[in-house]
Amino acid sequence: MSAAIDILARVIVPDPDRASAFYRDALGAEQVFRAPPGDDGRPAVVDHRVGGSFFRVSPAVASWGWLSPSDLGGSPVLLEIEVDDPDAVGERMVAHGAEVVVPIENRPYGKRSGRVRDPFGHLWIITGEPR
Repeated sequence: MSAAIDILARVIVPDPDRASAFYRDALGAEQVFRAPPGDDGRPAVVDHRVGGSFFRVSPAVASWGWLSPSDLGGSPVLLEIEVDDPDAVGERMVAHGAEVVVPIENRPYGKRSGRVRDPFGHLWIITGEPR
C-alpha cells in the first residue's frame, strides 16, 4: 500500500457551474481546475480548494452511476467542515440557498455545530469551537 493517500469528496450535482458558484459564494471555494464542457455543455469535473482542503463537483450522469442526492432520495454522505465561525458560514450558506436541517448551537460534546442542506441536496455539518 502506498504511504501517501489523499481522499477528497466529489459531490454529484445536476449543474456543476451553478454548484461551483454556490460553493464560491457560500464557502469561499476557489476553483482550481475546470474540465472543458462535454457534449451536454457541462464539465465532467470542477476542482475546488477551501483553505487547505480540496473537493470536486461533477454532473449527475445516470449511465455512469453518478447520481445526485435528488436521484437517490437524499444525501448518502455527510460533508463536514471545521471553521472558525460556524454561525457565519451557516448564515452565508443559507443566504445563498441552503436550508437549515439542524440549527448551529453549542453541543454537549464540546463543539458548536449544526447541519445544512445545500441547494443540490448535499448535507453539510458545520462545526467549530463553542461560544
